[in-house]
Amino acid sequence: MPAERATVYVIDDDDSVRRALARLLKSAGFTVCTFASARAFLEADCPPENCCVVADVRMDGMSGLQLQHELTKAGSPLRVILITAHDTEETRIEAIEAGAAALFFKPVDDQALLDAIQWTLARGGCRFPGAYTGR
Repeated sequence: MPAERATVYVIDDDDSVRRALARLLKSAGFTVCTFASARAFLEADCPPENCCVVADVRMDGMSGLQLQHELTKAGSPLRVILITAHDTEETRIEAIEAGAAALFFKPVDDQALLDAIQWTLARGGCRFPGAYTGR
């Protein structure tokens, strides 16, 4: 991890998931900011340097996939790692096409998620579309 603590923005409409991910990420040395919705995250205007996003695919309002599309459309370098409880071929294809940094299925393997975050941060704002992490 870079000398400056990296920030992970956790976006999930399930409070217990947000809390669990925040605990995991803080224990790994990350600064964590949580949001209950993608819209709240976008309205917060978070700086895109030395950070990444972990977002649920299915949320009330804007989904994690829609958030990825919005960030791409806005030219944001923020990388999004998606998580979902719904393992479907359609979700996998949409995540790849949207340019997600990775896709994980709940329950998420803690170490695999931390590794994906480190990998994503090591690449800064570069986009590597099509990364996919199965179970």
